[in-house]
Amino acid sequence: MVGKEHQMTFSELGITPALVAALAKQTISEPTPIQRLAIPVIAEGKDAYVHSETGSGKTLAYLLPLLCRLDLKSETTQLVIVAPTHELAIQIQRQSCDLAQHAALSFRTLLLIGGTSLDRQIEKLKKKPHVAVGSPGRICELIEMGKLKAHTFKTIVLDEADNLLEDKSLVSVRKIVTSAPGNRQLVFVSATAQARSAHEVTSLSPNHVLLQTEDAPLNPNIEHLFAVCEERDKPDVLRKMIHATAAERALVFVHRNATAEMVASKLSHHKISVSDLHGAFVKADRKKAMDDFRSGKIRVLIASDIAARGLDIAGVSHIFNLDAPSQSLAYIHRVGRSARAGAKGVAISLFTKEETRLARRYHEDLGLHMQEVRLREGTLIAVENT
Repeated sequence: MVGKEHQMTFSELGITPALVAALAKQTISEPTPIQRLAIPVIAEGKDAYVHSETGSGKTLAYLLPLLCRLDLKSETTQLVIVAPTHELAIQIQRQSCDLAQHAALSFRTLLLIGGTSLDRQIEKLKKKPHVAVGSPGRICELIEMGKLKAHTFKTIVLDEADNLLEDKSLVSVRKIVTSAPGNRQLVFVSATAQARSAHEVTSLSPNHVLLQTEDAPLNPNIEHLFAVCEERDKPDVLRKMIHATAAERALVFVHRNATAEMVASKLSHHKISVSDLHGAFVKADRKKAMDDFRSGKIRVLIASDIAARGLDIAGVSHIFNLDAPSQSLAYIHRVGRSARAGAKGVAISLFTKEETRLARRYHEDLGLHMQEVRLREGTLIAVENT
């Protein structure tokens, strides 16, 4: 019985033929474990908490059943998806539009985020989009202005719920939820589980269904490496590593915006195509950086954990931790952005001598082995443990 359930297709899960065909055009033919678990529950209209690791297919796990439930004859906004960052909102809206186009379905999706013309968004709302995707502040603002009619909401999705249910977004999220009818469906989505957000989830939806796959944090297709160098040498070592590994599409993680700008400048000086993605950028620049990285126009994207939150970028071959995370779970989330859909990936962390303790921490917490490497004449050489 269990084995058969795990072999269920999208069609058997109740996804319409048009959407199944749309997925096939994107070379998606088999549901992931979280999709098999979540689609039937969400399709029934139940409140749900979808909890699964980064890269497990959570967005489609809620998008597919909710798009199937849209009443396309009704000119009302029925589905609202709230995201903590503009990039994630743009990504979700793009995915929704791609599905509509490939499936030849006529549902309308509107992006509602700050940093863009409020008047233009109000004008577009007159066309009655079936789906609204956006940031909590802008969605809440439009509801309060009476331009986004919350009484028609059938489902509200809080993507990256652990982030949305923190202090800075919590007030707006609560207003969005309480503005909707009492019988609306609530779907929470998260790769992590924080005690604070779990409390808020229970407060907003006491009877939600927890949908959680077994923890599988380690992707066997990722090779974990580290190199030891002085802090001041990290940018130069990074540049040499990019050349030595022939990294096709590399994501570089740093802690601070100033570091991102400095490293981007140094890489660019050495003719490496690069952009940095962080909170100090205006929306248009951030979008261009993402689009250029996705299209292959730039080879390296530099980001902080916050700036990269929730992003799903196909074809990332290498992850470089210029500033290594102190938390093991953060390491897993970072490196999980490579080796998607069965591809191979390489994660390289640059440690100072003091930071090498992190390799032991990752090993103890996650059970992964990190191989030390060093550069020799432009080639990565494994360091034998003594």
